[in-house]
Amino acid sequence: MIDRSGLAGFLRRRREALQPEDVGLFRGARRRTNGLRREEVAALCHMSTDYYARLERERGPQPSPQMLASIAQGLHLSLDERDHLFRLAGHNPPARGSAGEHISPGLLHVIDRLGDTPAEVVTELGETLRQTPMSIALTGDGTRYTGPARSFGYRWFTDPEARAVYLPEDHAYQSRLFASGLRSLATLRGPGSRAAHYVDLLLADNAEFQAIWAEHEVGLRPREVKRFVHPEIGVLELNCQTLVDPGQSHVLVVYTPVPDPESRDRMDRLRLQAWSAAKQ
Repeated sequence: MIDRSGLAGFLRRRREALQPEDVGLFRGARRRTNGLRREEVAALCHMSTDYYARLERERGPQPSPQMLASIAQGLHLSLDERDHLFRLAGHNPPARGSAGEHISPGLLHVIDRLGDTPAEVVTELGETLRQTPMSIALTGDGTRYTGPARSFGYRWFTDPEARAVYLPEDHAYQSRLFASGLRSLATLRGPGSRAAHYVDLLLADNAEFQAIWAEHEVGLRPREVKRFVHPEIGVLELNCQTLVDPGQSHVLVVYTPVPDPESRDRMDRLRLQAWSAAKQ
């Protein structure tokens, strides 16, 4: 059963403990609110202010697991805090580990401060969980996909548009890279894993994947410099740095321009495009 009083108190305390700078928001000079405002939390959780306010006032319907996951992410809860939130709302917490999609507060803290840099948090299967505006401007919104298509490696072999972001001469290596990574994951996670399921799907219906899979390559690594093709700006050569959260098997990927004037100029143009899109 839902513990309305406990849920309301927990949400209120967590909201008051967060400061604007903790979640990438600007603190105005005349701000008097202790912590975040309800409307700010509602925006972070992708819900209406009225819905969130009713939860803090011990009213409204029982939140669904999907809604609770959004609240947990918006409030930058730890895994223990997320699990507590679910139990207060009368639900069993989601599974932890490699299949989990709850981004740790530490990774959120970092990516919230990378607004002028292409960066994203992805799962071990290449499923995009969060992107900066610059990342969306560079490669598109990776969070919009559902099912197996959420995995970029799966899309690589099934959706021609996935390849449009890379130079054609890089496609062969990328195909080998994704197949190698999927082989390692399927072996690590076992026959019943999603990685193994994606392998079965691709082997059943993709000739290119079948041919590469037969080579049994493992251990391939991404190249230090990735070359992205933007439809308006052209080719961007970007260094790729990663930060791994071993507890959730999530990776924060950050792209920075190689040290030459042309790359920096194209990154500046991409930044202007991202800012323009954010204002619309």
